[in-house]
Amino acid sequence: MGKSKTNKFKRPQFNAVGLPVNAVKEVEVDEDDHDDTDCPAGELLEKLQSPSADVREFACASISRVVQQSLTIPGFLQRDAVRRLGPMLLDCSLAVRETAAGALRNLSACGGHEVCEDMVKHDVMTPLTALLRECCAGFETSALSMKEQKNTVEDVTNEAVNLLWNLCESSSQALSVFNKAGLLDVVLQCLERHPHNVELAISAAHCLHTVTEDNPELLCSLNAAVLGVLENVLLSSEPGFAHLLLRTLAAGAVWNMKSSLPAARQAQTLNAVAAILAQSLELDAGTLIPELRQAEETRYASAPASADTEEDHGAGNEAAEEMDEDEEEGGAGQKRKGKPAKVNNDFSDFLPRGKEELREATALLTAQQTSLEIIVNMCCSDDPSDDEWEETSSSDESEAGPDALCDGLSGLMSPLCLSAEVHGALINHSIPEKVLKKTQFPSREAADVCHHNPSWKGLIKKMQRVQYRALTCLHNILSAMDAESLGGATALQGVAQHLSTLVFGATEIPKEEEFLEAVTGAMRSLLQMIATKNIPQCMSPQQLMSLSEAATRCDVVSVRVNALAILGITGSTLAKEKGAAETLQMIGNALLQVASKDANLVVNGEALDALFDVFADGEEAEMAAKNIQLLPALKALQPVFKAKIRKEGRGKYSPEQLCVLDNIKVNLRRFIGYLETVVKK
Repeated sequence: MGKSKTNKFKRPQFNAVGLPVNAVKEVEVDEDDHDDTDCPAGELLEKLQSPSADVREFACASISRVVQQSLTIPGFLQRDAVRRLGPMLLDCSLAVRETAAGALRNLSACGGHEVCEDMVKHDVMTPLTALLRECCAGFETSALSMKEQKNTVEDVTNEAVNLLWNLCESSSQALSVFNKAGLLDVVLQCLERHPHNVELAISAAHCLHTVTEDNPELLCSLNAAVLGVLENVLLSSEPGFAHLLLRTLAAGAVWNMKSSLPAARQAQTLNAVAAILAQSLELDAGTLIPELRQAEETRYASAPASADTEEDHGAGNEAAEEMDEDEEEGGAGQKRKGKPAKVNNDFSDFLPRGKEELREATALLTAQQTSLEIIVNMCCSDDPSDDEWEETSSSDESEAGPDALCDGLSGLMSPLCLSAEVHGALINHSIPEKVLKKTQFPSREAADVCHHNPSWKGLIKKMQRVQYRALTCLHNILSAMDAESLGGATALQGVAQHLSTLVFGATEIPKEEEFLEAVTGAMRSLLQMIATKNIPQCMSPQQLMSLSEAATRCDVVSVRVNALAILGITGSTLAKEKGAAETLQMIGNALLQVASKDANLVVNGEALDALFDVFADGEEAEMAAKNIQLLPALKALQPVFKAKIRKEGRGKYSPEQLCVLDNIKVNLRRFIGYLETVVKK
């Protein structure tokens, strides 16, 4: 408790273009209601056995399209679709291979984690591994024999790599097969195609970024050749946002491999990584997106009208609308550990080839989001205990005064120790300033341009996500660096003014959960730093109270926890000022309300922790505590809190959280003792 925990991003789940992760569960109850006449699965799977390659290709392509409809997936799984599609990956026809890989890719992407696990259990990795090895062996031959036409072998490989990426993201068993089968070499071969086929290279880079995260078995096998391939990508200079995305993903993979870097090259390599991230964040999407949209309009106006152009335009709209609907449905509603689940809704791979400008815009925003997520992880402790509340010992049952109590809590607030190499790389490339700029939503013009075109509308949510990631990134930077590195008091006051405008600039506080989670985390870190340095800040207690009230109505636990911590920091600062008793009473009543009424024990504990901070010392705090009857209120709350921990704790909360709750219980007893001595004075 009391610690502003830094966030860490896991790689997002791959392309959820159709079905939310839990959709298979949702429709299981209706499975018996669908017979063969209602579901096309049976007929299409039968066509896979046709002697005609054209019929098999048609069946695979149809399955690829149909599985994007949620109700059809159980029907395909019931009919053993994975075992029947698997052999198609090694069909004698390249076209069948490509469409089969596409069908399995969409099945895994739209079915989510459970479907991916099921696919691995049905041994899809065996034909997929064989296909990837065969494709990579055929790169050179194919390139020589098909110079003037679309390279089918690379198209097959692209579908297969995307399938591999999705499976490794969702299944630890798939990742184990990846390691044991030596598929790293295959992915690197695809990455090396970047001068000729950036789409394939990006798919490989996405996959590599995923498999190198938290995979010690793979990291042990890395050698100079692997790092050499990645360095070549980092140092490449091809123009365009697709290549920028490629370099950004390569930078993320290098960061994941940092423990395997030779000591003599660490500073140089990390500097190259930071340079790529800075290059990505330097770009102004608010200006570039309207320019790209105008370029698309100009190209359409000058191109002769054709059926293909109209079909591409319509298909692009349809793909984007599907993606937009999925974000509306999945969005912040999906939670993992009280936080919105991260889902990668990159739909660019599903756009027709005629949507180059939209592909570029999507690549730009994906590169910026990925850059911010990498920086978040660079400024995040690798200590596993940081994933939950910090563990602290509660074995000392001796009585302690408020000073000892507060010292124990504030000791958890010290900044994380960044290595000199990481700290230097971030500062040298002005990363903190660039992150701060990204916390502002791109220009209204960019949003309007996207809003008025169906195929571009999905970019609005992508722009919002860049802003949210920037706010989370700012939170980690503020937690990991000292005030002087960030520009001192003046710079921090500027950040406070900026965050104040974001939150309080509109007529009412925004209700978007992902925004609230990110912005309250950033404000918590900033206010803690400002309070520690005794720097004046622009946000009034009344404003922060209004934020807290909005946050307490939010379903996301971390938003409520952040808001309570903000009140605690604000109150403990005010307690040192004359005439603050009335405001302290208002804060105290709000914290007591949450401590006694919120259904979540973590939130109850944070509210109590904030009360300890606010009323720990000072005449104003003593006066306010007396006026709100804090002592009898806490005495009444104490047995209820203890009983709640005993009754609900072990079933609903992690060992780390229970350890902290145990500390809160002990500190509550001590704090009641302190208040009793104050009353007797």
